[in-house]
Amino acid sequence: MKSLDRREWLLTNGLGSFACGTLCDARTRTYHGWLIAAINPPSERTLLLSHLEATLEIGRKTRELGTNFWSNGTIAPLGYQLLRSFTIEPVPTWIWSEENWQLTRQIVMPNCFPQPGEELANNQFDQKTVIQYDYQGKETAILRLKPLIADRNFHHQQTAVPELTFSQKVSENSVIFQAINQDWQGTPWQLTWSKGDYQISGYWYWNYHYPEETLRGLGDREDLWCPGELTIILQPGDRIALEAKLGWAEAQRRRGTGAQENSLTRNSKLPQSPVPSTQSPIFNQLLRAADRFIVYRHSISGPTVIAGYPWFNDWGRDTLIALPGLALTTGRFEIAKGLLQTFGSYCKYGLIPNTFPDQGNEPFYNSIDASLWWIENLGLYLEATEDWDFLITQYPVFRQIYKAFSAGTLFNIHIDAEDGLLIWDAPNVAITWMDVVINGKPITPRCGKPVEINALWYSALCWAIKWAEKLATIQTGNSAKLLSQRDRYFQQAEKVKKSLQKYWNPKQQYFYDTISPNDQPDPKIRPNAVLALSLYHCGFPSEQARQVLQIAKEKLLTPYGLRSLAPDDPDYIGSYTGDSLYRDSAYHQGTVWSWLIGCFINAWQRFYQTEPLPFDWQLMLDHFQNQACLGSVSEIFDGDPPHTPQGAFAQAWSVAEVLRYFPEANKF
Repeated sequence: MKSLDRREWLLTNGLGSFACGTLCDARTRTYHGWLIAAINPPSERTLLLSHLEATLEIGRKTRELGTNFWSNGTIAPLGYQLLRSFTIEPVPTWIWSEENWQLTRQIVMPNCFPQPGEELANNQFDQKTVIQYDYQGKETAILRLKPLIADRNFHHQQTAVPELTFSQKVSENSVIFQAINQDWQGTPWQLTWSKGDYQISGYWYWNYHYPEETLRGLGDREDLWCPGELTIILQPGDRIALEAKLGWAEAQRRRGTGAQENSLTRNSKLPQSPVPSTQSPIFNQLLRAADRFIVYRHSISGPTVIAGYPWFNDWGRDTLIALPGLALTTGRFEIAKGLLQTFGSYCKYGLIPNTFPDQGNEPFYNSIDASLWWIENLGLYLEATEDWDFLITQYPVFRQIYKAFSAGTLFNIHIDAEDGLLIWDAPNVAITWMDVVINGKPITPRCGKPVEINALWYSALCWAIKWAEKLATIQTGNSAKLLSQRDRYFQQAEKVKKSLQKYWNPKQQYFYDTISPNDQPDPKIRPNAVLALSLYHCGFPSEQARQVLQIAKEKLLTPYGLRSLAPDDPDYIGSYTGDSLYRDSAYHQGTVWSWLIGCFINAWQRFYQTEPLPFDWQLMLDHFQNQACLGSVSEIFDGDPPHTPQGAFAQAWSVAEVLRYFPEANKF
């Protein structure tokens, strides 16, 4: 490579563990590493193996293949100058070479998502990263590999201190590591190899620098421990495979199993999608990208969704927004059912948790819309599957939500008796998706009646009408009660539909974003109006919808999603950069959210059926294939051109909505 290519790659294992880095092989983030293991899947993610520092000796010449940023501003060694290519498919592959030699490295993280009935042994389930080197050349070479290791939370950096040491137990073809400090013992893990000679050394590499963290105004320096060196003599055509694996188990001798062969396990444990393989490489890549977010949560013995890599956990709202694209479009109906069942089982106070618990911990119920998204997704699942037995088990959850919203619940969420709309009134909290709070105050206060919340509420009532009627034909002994509930839902839906006209702003020909508890409408041009038009049941007239979409096309639409605020608004911030305070201030004040592209497409195709989409799909697909994290979609983009990718480099709902509305998806 002629330059330091800081685009990124990502591998995951279905339990929350992941590996990621840059194409140039330098670590630029706290989150870069080859084994970031979910000790209590998918939580307690811990960096264990940062990387292997490699040198290759041929004759009397030694080539340093690594590339590192250091806190004094230097870059050393300069291995990227010998790096000739990187490919992401079928697995991340680097090739270093000169005229008379070539060294290829591949990295794989086999998938561990358990099959139904399969037990998660000791929370670990064979979590590992496989690294393979292939050598081609005209003479014998010596490959030296130095593991750089840590034992720290994936959000933090490791600092060399006297009380931190690493034990190691060396066998013929393996070494077991464990961090030891004054007050704790770290996570045991092992490194195994198919051939080579390992010698213990033990010293610190101080002051690695992570430039991406510098840009984010966060800690950007790390110390990593080098426990020893593995020396391998390579003949032309030789292959060596290494495994970095979680746990104590004594390693057995490996026989050179290649990383390419191990990669065949990548999709073997996720339910197979009935969506067929196609002639479109991009669509197949989107299917694989979707897999990365579906993980197993040990504390609930069921599936969940990582909101985004490299730093997000699993969140209720994000999971439910992503569910149609990840699980329904791909035909993974058992995954969809499992997600709905899991979230429904944790319903409390009529609310679906926004964050799941680890074992022994209480979920966080800090979202008004997660419950409404749960209802919307239950409806979409039932439309796709006609699984009425599942409706029988989940209808009581719907009733719990309905009753809680009717009687009132946390955050003073209740139905306004006058207009039938949902309202909430809790100062200094943020419980919609525009949820940033700084110093105890929301940046985008939306207390009252947000437009998308009541659009979801209307759709929920419409689903309830259908469900009560269907159940009345199944549970004939309870039909009178169910039909009475149906009539009540119908009356409420009609009242809500009429009240939705309160959001129409004839001056702007757009919907008010929210109506405050004291009945003051907010005229800011935000994408929630488009979201309100995209739901399965839409309570707004076509003429208004088309006018809203024209304004959104003019002021919010970009090739990568919708801006969170119109550029002509005095509060608009067009660049998501700087420290955490500045970035949080910009998060919903103009930043482009890529998941909203799906809302726009759905609404546009509903109300402008014969007109083509007013943006170029190819720009989004080029981002997916060639920008930020190759083979994924970023969380957000700058509001101002050229709309630089920002935020998490791989976001679940972003990938899900691109997959859901990708033109080829509609063919199946």
